Amino acid sequence: MKVAFISPEVVPYSKTGGLADVCGALPQALAGLDVETCVVTPGYRCTKSAPAEKVEAPVRIKVGDTEVAPTFRRAGRVFFVDCDPYFDREGLYGTPNGDYKDNAARFVLFCRAAMELLRHVAVPDVLHAHDWQAGLVPTYARTLYRSAYEKTKTVFTIHNLAYQGLFWHWDMPLTGLDWKHFHWKELEFFGKISFVKAGLVHSDAVVTVSPTYAREIQTPQHGCGLDGVLRERASVLHGILNGVDYAEWNPETDALLPACYSARAPAGKSSCKAALQKQCGLPEAPETPLVGMIGRLVEQKGIDLVLAVIEDLLKEDVQFVLLGSGDPRYQEALLGVQRRRPDRISVNIKFDNGLAHLIEAGSDLFLMPSRYEPCGLNQIYSLKYGTVPVVRATGGLADSVVGAATETMKKGTATGFAFADYSPVALADTMRRALGAYHEKKAWKKLMAAGMKQDFSWEKSARQYLKLYEGLTRGSSNA
Repeated sequence: MKVAFISPEVVPYSKTGGLADVCGALPQALAGLDVETCVVTPGYRCTKSAPAEKVEAPVRIKVGDTEVAPTFRRAGRVFFVDCDPYFDREGLYGTPNGDYKDNAARFVLFCRAAMELLRHVAVPDVLHAHDWQAGLVPTYARTLYRSAYEKTKTVFTIHNLAYQGLFWHWDMPLTGLDWKHFHWKELEFFGKISFVKAGLVHSDAVVTVSPTYAREIQTPQHGCGLDGVLRERASVLHGILNGVDYAEWNPETDALLPACYSARAPAGKSSCKAALQKQCGLPEAPETPLVGMIGRLVEQKGIDLVLAVIEDLLKEDVQFVLLGSGDPRYQEALLGVQRRRPDRISVNIKFDNGLAHLIEAGSDLFLMPSRYEPCGLNQIYSLKYGTVPVVRATGGLADSVVGAATETMKKGTATGFAFADYSPVALADTMRRALGAYHEKKAWKKLMAAGMKQDFSWEKSARQYLKLYEGLTRGSSNA
């Protein structure tokens, strides 16, 4: 079987979020199951230094009235679509001042160039398109490129439905599609073109990154205006939880840690905690519970809840370390808390991979109170590192963390703490319950051990994708 991933990001070449990790790891995991995989991605400025060979594929594409001749490079299983006026820029999708105004044209070109490239190289059995930037791929497979891809099945993955690729309707000529496709059952969304909707309505199967999120996006609360479309497509909508790369995130082998450790030999975790406290300027207090938090400082991540309860929580014997950046309002508010309580909280407004690994290893608890979370990765990393997650039970957080309750504690299946209501009271109550449990050492060690035993490797997820692909190619998207 041949599967081609059409993705706007892929590690190690380009990344703004978890999508890049998925499209770097999943094709590799599928290759281990005897699936022939490749990834097509834009040749952004950040990809230019990648050792790659030129691919001969003479292609000319009209984007509106402009004729464009993209070129192609290949690095292993990754193909780059090069067209400097469109992709050789400072950012992937925009600048700190906002999105690029020509993003519709940029990703029309990307989708069509990917279709042209694969037609020259090898038409796959499955085209797997990711997020709005590749949303037109399933539409093109049914329209402009139908003759070349008549036997090819299409899969469209939603990594975060909040990002929809919405453009004004006069961008329709850029797509090369007939205006007959601009109506409420296809590309039109409240008077605009929706690249995500194109992927949803024209793909043979729709996937999102956790089973709970697949159910949530069919509701008005989480459907971002597309819940009706998703309910109509419910029979071909699948939720497959993302895996993680244990080659990178494993406390037994993590070269970024001052000491490695495991469930059987956990002593190194204490060394990591001491190193984290020292690096972040906090008192080295081995018995004080340390709470870590890593991520974008935006509303989705529940930062408003954190700010509502943090001052009261800091009256307890507890320390916090936060790493991330985002909304300036949240950044300044958190830095203000740090100025008032530098002995209790360290706020790090930056990206720092080394510190991220140290936070996962050195923290006792990891906080993710998200308003919504399609999958989430840090809670899965935390489980592996024996760092007990405290999460809101939504999306992938609900699918990966078993909340500590009387029954789950007795069975030994609990792996963290979870709350349902998106409210400061619910977060504060759950945090106090977790902080209290920390001092019950026997039960705490049981929680840590249960989490460290969990398996969220990519092979497990890849087998579910392979089953889906095989069902499609046999003619049943419900397989």
